[in-house]
Amino acid sequence: MQLRIFTEPQQGASYDTLLAVAQTAERLGFDGFFRSDHYLVMGAPDGLPGPSDAWITLAALARETSRIRLGTLVTSGTFRLPGPLAITVAGVDAMSGGRIELGLGAGWYEAEHTAYGIPFPDVVERFDRLEEQLAIVTGLWATKEGDRFNYQGRHYQVTDSPALPQPYQRPGPPVIIGGKGPRRTPLLAATYGTEFNIAFRPLDVTRDQFKRVRGACETIDRDPASLIFSAAQVICCGRNEAEVVARAASIGREVDELRDHGLCGTPDEVLAKLATYGEAGSARMYLQILDLLDVDHLALIGEEVLPHCSPL
Repeated sequence: MQLRIFTEPQQGASYDTLLAVAQTAERLGFDGFFRSDHYLVMGAPDGLPGPSDAWITLAALARETSRIRLGTLVTSGTFRLPGPLAITVAGVDAMSGGRIELGLGAGWYEAEHTAYGIPFPDVVERFDRLEEQLAIVTGLWATKEGDRFNYQGRHYQVTDSPALPQPYQRPGPPVIIGGKGPRRTPLLAATYGTEFNIAFRPLDVTRDQFKRVRGACETIDRDPASLIFSAAQVICCGRNEAEVVARAASIGREVDELRDHGLCGTPDEVLAKLATYGEAGSARMYLQILDLLDVDHLALIGEEVLPHCSPL
């Protein structure tokens, strides 16, 4: 199982803090450093110093790291038009030497839209737009040099586009699609995804959603084995119970709740829980780190958990 670090900067993180976590994760040998794409704090007192733009952050990290993969989990389709998004991600991909991955979703957090003047259509329209965005972004990236890309949708139209710049990775950066929706989400993942991710769900829900996505792949004659299946869970690891309790308290969570709904406990306990997700079909786990200043936590996971997880 491959392990990646997943951060939530809207909860309160400067660029320097994210840089330190990304470089530490790279040094420890984690496969990826990912961040959420949100503009409003959730459930924290203030979220200072305030939100940061995901792709500006990743562009900077692309130049200050050398191996680790970088991406969003996930960018909200309501934040960006598909053509400019394709340009942005292709540019950051080139800046990183081909280490970028795009997680793209429909968007769900209405409060951040109203807080910053971003239109927030109803859920049906958001998914309609997401489907067109995926078609456009992947279509632009796959266009051969010298050819033109055209697309006529209900919400977006692209006419005679040179589809430039081309991303470093061909035919384009991996696309991650996630969620728990029973119908449209599995089909979008099967049609456009390199990876399907489900976040913060118990094992039975994770297993059932993986099954739906595999079924959607078969519906369109895609081999389900060509899609990476992954999950995301909050992690709270300690060398002993006292450390576990202290780390849970630092993020405002209860140990029992984290043991039930996350990756919580000693390294051996975390490894046992990871194994259950592997048995459910997850080949990759995103470890949500909520206290970004606790460098010792990251080091403990890197030294005591990561070496026991085989890469893909």
